[in-house]
Amino acid sequence: MYKLIDKIVFITGGATGIGATAVKLFLEEGAKHVTITDVNVNAGKQLEKELETKFKGRVKFVKCDVRNDEELFDIYKTIIDDHGFIDVVINNAAIANDSTGVYRTALNVNINALITSTLRARDLMRTDRSGRGGIIMNISSISALMQNRYLPVYFATKSAVLQFSICIGAQENYEKTGVKVMTMCYGATDTSLLSKEKLKPFEEELRDELYEHIKQLPLQSANHAATGLIDACKRGDSGSVWLVNDNKPVEDITPVVKKAYGLLTSLVV
Repeated sequence: MYKLIDKIVFITGGATGIGATAVKLFLEEGAKHVTITDVNVNAGKQLEKELETKFKGRVKFVKCDVRNDEELFDIYKTIIDDHGFIDVVINNAAIANDSTGVYRTALNVNINALITSTLRARDLMRTDRSGRGGIIMNISSISALMQNRYLPVYFATKSAVLQFSICIGAQENYEKTGVKVMTMCYGATDTSLLSKEKLKPFEEELRDELYEHIKQLPLQSANHAATGLIDACKRGDSGSVWLVNDNKPVEDITPVVKKAYGLLTSLVV
């Protein structure tokens, strides 16, 4: 069981929704310090102010567009300069907007920035290069486990997160570096990500159908999703895949995912 007490934590996209709730839970678990990044400055500063009253000196918000390598790497450098190491990274920032003018941004945030952040964190944390090991949890989605005709770009990005995280989290890589890389798949969660302002299909005429589809989904609370994240961080092995959906307990679905990939692999080898 991995203990979160006294750990140095970094969460991207942590100003609102599941990320913001996870920040609070990490602090309640006894994390020594949590750094939050987001492009939503007002929400980030408000969250920092709110948490500072209870967790004085243990939380810091820094504006960052994760697509900007310089901004992202500066934050990693600051964490190392201030604390000497980093223990837990949650790559949570994401966009669910497949519309013509935004889908490239979604690709860059959901895939490119997540991979860049993972590689940077891994370099800083690995035990064979003066780090002390740790956890990188990459946030995928239930979207990686199913298909949907309304959001092909979003579903593709979350599938990419799943595959990348499983591969880089392979046991041999963990044994070499001491860094666990895991994947969290959230089911539909009651956050602003599913709002009409943020959630956009790839074709405008599908908008009403998409929103009707969303209404049919069983929505879990952000607190439940974030609690599942904390539990997975404590219990998970490197390369493992976790699902928290429909307000049910978080589940290690690694055996099911491995079986599915095994069936596919059998077609080509």
